[in-house]
Amino acid sequence: ATILKTAGRDPRGTVLEVGPGHGILTLPLAERFGTVVAVEKDARLAAELGETLQKKGIANVRLHTGDILDLFPDKLNLGARYLVVANIPYYLTGRLLRTLLESPQRPERMALLVQREVAERIVAKPPRMNLLGLSVQAYGNPRVVARVPKTAFRPQPNVESAVVAVEHISDAFFRDQNIQPEQFFTVIRAGFSTKRKTLANALASWAGSKSEAEALLTAADIDPRTRAETLSLDEWAALARQS
Repeated sequence: ATILKTAGRDPRGTVLEVGPGHGILTLPLAERFGTVVAVEKDARLAAELGETLQKKGIANVRLHTGDILDLFPDKLNLGARYLVVANIPYYLTGRLLRTLLESPQRPERMALLVQREVAERIVAKPPRMNLLGLSVQAYGNPRVVARVPKTAFRPQPNVESAVVAVEHISDAFFRDQNIQPEQFFTVIRAGFSTKRKTLANALASWAGSKSEAEALLTAADIDPRTRAETLSLDEWAALARQS
């Protein structure tokens, strides 16, 4: 599978698998990595997977039953270096990626199976930038590895999927730009809070008034009449430094 190829192999490494389900990826991951930490929210599926692992005598999978957002990172004992492999449901994508990336115990890289539309948002560039894309690109380098047709799944879903790799994950962007993540996320959320408004209007309440927003934008060398989706990562950083 493409996602396994993207994950690679490291006989001494650790992989966090989110949503292992029936273990289709868990078993081959256990052959490729030293430790697999698998987190399954569905207690029935987790029990079935636990039985399968026991029957096959697979001892290097640590199976946790519960919500990844509740368990990560304190209850998982992941160590300093690990990668994430996940088949992420649509509704969870943004929250899970932010939780993983903003943690001091962030992964080094990720191999994700997501809806194709979500994949396109993660790798977007101006003038189609968006909150999810900025949030991921601030921490790592995402790329679409492959598109996965509906026919690859049973039962067949209504949407196309894609495998996304996020590599070189760190907080280097924030250090290099001399900004705090909170500054950055506050300003991008404000910028995208009202669609189809110019940035000066969208940022008015964040800045205190429209004229103050215009002054901050001008100081950051950004046209106040432009819109949020047209700004690059570096331009948002320049704006955050003004705050």
